[in-house]
Amino acid sequence: MTQPHENTATPTAEGVGATPDTAEPTLEQRLADAEAEVARLKDEALRARAEAENARRRAVEDVAKAHRFGIESFANSLLPVRDSLEAALAAPTPTVESLREGVEITARQLTAALEKNALVEVHPQGEKFDPHAHQAISQAPSDQPPGTVLTVVQKGYRLHDRVIRPAMVVVAAAPADAAPAAPTP
Repeated sequence: MTQPHENTATPTAEGVGATPDTAEPTLEQRLADAEAEVARLKDEALRARAEAENARRRAVEDVAKAHRFGIESFANSLLPVRDSLEAALAAPTPTVESLREGVEITARQLTAALEKNALVEVHPQGEKFDPHAHQAISQAPSDQPPGTVLTVVQKGYRLHDRVIRPAMVVVAAAPADAAPAAPTP
C-alpha cells in the first residue's frame, strides 16, 4: 500500500499550491520594507548634506587661509632686502662708496624679489602710447611719430597680465603745422 503524499503547500489568496518560499509578502512585510528603505534613504540624504556642508566649510577656510597667507612667498622674498637695509644702517662708519654699493646690491635684491613674484616694470620709452598700460601726463612736440612715448616720468608695474600701476609718460604730440585730415565721404 502506498501512503498518501502529504501536501506541504499552504493555501493562499491565489489558491492552493504556493510554497512558503514563493509566497507574496504580506502587507505588513511590505510596509516594514518600505519604512526600512525610507530610513536608509533619509540616512543617505543626511550624510550627503553633511558632506556637502563640510566641503563648503573647508572651501571657506581654504579661501580665508589663501587671503591671510597669500603673500607669504612675496614676504619671504623681501626679507633679504630688509636685512640688507638694516645692515647698511648698522655700519659704524659708512663711506659714500660703501653706501652706494649697498644701495645697488639692495636694489638688485628688490628687483629679483619683484620678478620672482611676477611683478615686472613697465618702462615704455620709445614705444607707442597704450592707454591700458600708460598714463599720459603731458604732450610735447617731437620729431617722433605722434603718440610715441618720449619720456617715462614714473615706471609702471604689471603683476602677471594685470597693470597695477600705469607708467606716467610724456607723449609726442602731432606737429602744430599739420592740417587736420579731411573727412572721407
